[in-house]
Amino acid sequence: MKTILYVHGMGGGGDSRIPNHLKTILDPKEFRVIIRTYDFDPPIGHAQIAGWVKEVQPDLVIGESLGAIQALRIQGIPHLFVSPSLGAPAQLVKAASVARWAVGRWYLHHRYPVKEGDRQPLKFRRDVLLRYREHWEAALAAIGPEEYYYAFFGSQDHYMRSGVVQIPLWEKYFGKTYTVYEGTHFMEEEYVVSLLVPKILEVLSLQK
Repeated sequence: MKTILYVHGMGGGGDSRIPNHLKTILDPKEFRVIIRTYDFDPPIGHAQIAGWVKEVQPDLVIGESLGAIQALRIQGIPHLFVSPSLGAPAQLVKAASVARWAVGRWYLHHRYPVKEGDRQPLKFRRDVLLRYREHWEAALAAIGPEEYYYAFFGSQDHYMRSGVVQIPLWEKYFGKTYTVYEGTHFMEEEYVVSLLVPKILEVLSLQK
């Protein structure tokens, strides 16, 4: 059985749509999709994910949106990404100046509300946001030429306007190892079926 560890994006969690959709598509006798809610504070989240990697020993890691940064820190496993938000750490560090005040923290929580259910609580505290600088540096340091990286970007991703998602930044580190689909930041189910699942099967089939 092949194990896939899915690292959700900001405010995601065990209820996230894409990994749960994968569970319904992939044969449960052959594939196990692991999705758990981790802490928004980068070092705490990294420690949790590192523990899960040791526990479940995944054959593939998928990082979605901001979860791409946590996924990059996992070494020795093939990587796939959905709307990797490589520009997000810099944006979150900038937001730390807003989070100095109660009204700023209220604004950030109002702008990025979290859905009910098994979802990641967001901590828009200044100290937490500033830690995303070291988190990004650690992710870059973990990138290795022997690793496998491939990403999917939506052509209508509204986060490109703010610089949270940047295809040129992806190319800087990983070259043209990506596909652009005619959809949004939140990969639609048709592209999960037509693009993500075939890529998962392709990558896992290359493993011994």
